[in-house]
Amino acid sequence: MSVLPAVVLGVVGIAVGTAVNRAAARYPWPSPPSVAGMLGPGPRAVRPPVVEIVAAVLFAAVGLRFGWSPDLPAWAWFVAIGLLLAVIDLREKLLPNRVLLPATVVAAGLLALAADLDDAWPDLLRALLAGAASFAVLLVMALLAPTRLGMGDVKLAALLGLVLGWFGWSAVLLGFLLGFLLQAVVGLALMAVRRAGRDTELPFGPALLTGTLVAVLLTGDWAAL
Repeated sequence: MSVLPAVVLGVVGIAVGTAVNRAAARYPWPSPPSVAGMLGPGPRAVRPPVVEIVAAVLFAAVGLRFGWSPDLPAWAWFVAIGLLLAVIDLREKLLPNRVLLPATVVAAGLLALAADLDDAWPDLLRALLAGAASFAVLLVMALLAPTRLGMGDVKLAALLGLVLGWFGWSAVLLGFLLGFLLQAVVGLALMAVRRAGRDTELPFGPALLTGTLVAVLLTGDWAAL
């Protein structure tokens, strides 16, 4: 059992959490965005060290789950970009294209690299198909219930389906099921304490991202065990 990947990624997670907190606080970024403008010293979206600790824990968990595997960079990337999207969605109630589209392309590229190193081309093909299918399904749902799902959620589904599809179709179903279930629980809890009503629009991205990450961690064996 090796915990070295978890330790290394946990330390990296602290730095990533700091960067995410600063970048989210500065959204919307100037066009074109600059690294200094997004990550330089200044305000944080959430009072430290909440985001920083969450990032460290999630990165450590990914390290324990995958170890030094070829697909580890893809999951570290997903955690970093997912945390950024979640914080922005909670603050702004939107999922920006300027994050979603590059994030999906980079994730696909990292999974393609992992497929090449590990001869896992069938997994990559399934991941790409799952990403397309997830986008299509949520697009139909958004058209049928536009007040419940936004186009940001639909585009996010492509990224989530991509990473979940790497593990199989059952992982895709589990990830989205957990996301919808978590959103329902949060909504009912907020209604119970009178912080939201039936017509209150709640950000859906954090629930979908959480459900996906939980499904990823639950699917398959942990490298550290």
